[in-house]
Amino acid sequence: MSKPNIELQKFRTKRGKRLLSHIITTSLQYKLWIVFLLILIVLGMIGYYRQLRYGLVVTAMRDYTSWGIYISNFVFFVAISLVGSLFSSILKLNKNLWARPLTRISEIIAVAAIICAAVIIIVDMGRPDRIFFVITHLRIQSPIIWDVIIISTYLVISILLLYISLLPDIALCRDRLTEIPNWKKKLYRITAINWHNHPKQIAMLQKVNKILAIAVLPVAFAIHTITSWLFATTWRPGWDSTNLGPYFVSGAFMAGAAVIIIAMYFVRKHLKLGKYITLIHFDKMGKLLVLLSLVYLYFNINEYLGPAFKMVGLEGEHITELFVGKYAPMYWFVQLGGLVLPIILLSIKPFRKPLPILIISIFVVLGAWLKRFLIVIPSLQHPYLPIQGVDESYLHYNPTWEEWAITISSFAWLLLIITVLIKLFPVIPIKKYQQGSEIVFKQNIF
Repeated sequence: MSKPNIELQKFRTKRGKRLLSHIITTSLQYKLWIVFLLILIVLGMIGYYRQLRYGLVVTAMRDYTSWGIYISNFVFFVAISLVGSLFSSILKLNKNLWARPLTRISEIIAVAAIICAAVIIIVDMGRPDRIFFVITHLRIQSPIIWDVIIISTYLVISILLLYISLLPDIALCRDRLTEIPNWKKKLYRITAINWHNHPKQIAMLQKVNKILAIAVLPVAFAIHTITSWLFATTWRPGWDSTNLGPYFVSGAFMAGAAVIIIAMYFVRKHLKLGKYITLIHFDKMGKLLVLLSLVYLYFNINEYLGPAFKMVGLEGEHITELFVGKYAPMYWFVQLGGLVLPIILLSIKPFRKPLPILIISIFVVLGAWLKRFLIVIPSLQHPYLPIQGVDESYLHYNPTWEEWAITISSFAWLLLIITVLIKLFPVIPIKKYQQGSEIVFKQNIF
């Protein structure tokens, strides 16, 4: 039997069809999910229209709390985008084969998250046209321009990393999927860019993929370190710390791992990929989440122990407000419900099963977002140089419905991008390229 016929026969196996079935068929559940996300996006657009028309006065942000939940969202999106480098680079370069089914999911999440992070910054600016001033009047000594440069770089590398890994599977969809709409056929034909499994193409792909996997690591660490510098170079209690760089990076890895677990659960359940995303993957991800949470717990203790021991001036007021003040319920929920309790539970094997670890991961992600809120808001309400005789509204921050609508809409955009990418492309890598000229389709991928 000729080589093309062997490949075609392998592709037509039951497993091969299962990995592409979600591309061919569209369920009612999928359509309802898209409609739900679009409704949330429309509500956010209404809130953003009001913000554009009337200005940032429709928000609760004032001269004290000049960064609100938009910046909390920005830091959170940047955090979960770091998961792309964790799986696509660290685990891949270490040859952790068990993580292979999760690499594409992580790359998709990374691309969606960094896009949303870039957009939410523009929303926070109030005047979106001013984004061009950041470029035309850039000041290299400003951490803000460092952040713009590193986010743009990370976005480009993340997209390339996802696209390069998808390229063989896009060509597969182009050649094998016949019962799909014409626009999809055209999409696969254009994005496959004349890929024909030639040995030279494969060698080039492997080389580029390895270069990107290495290049994304320093950029991924830099993006969160530089984001932390935006806080550390601003004179506010709670931010004046050299600990913020590794503190942000460790928290990002923890939050990103929890997001991957949530995505694993729903992809496995709704796309019926239980043979590819197995109980072993949930068990290993649970152990990885425990390790990352322990590292983050260390930095949390390190971050608050010094100021809490001294309790001097505004730093003392800030710590008091977190520990026993108005933010205490949120703070202790983050520390106990989103960090300590998950570590304890995930150390027990039965809690690393799909449903228990899903619930635990949701608490970890919720705690991660609330943690970003606690990093941003309380510190801004305790300036070292307070304004005299300010309005009462300056001393408090309660997000308006416009802010909540835009925030919820940003998460809807994140989920929409992830959903569409998973719908258009294989979520589990199908093609396996080997050294030399032989190309095979995986039947038993892992």
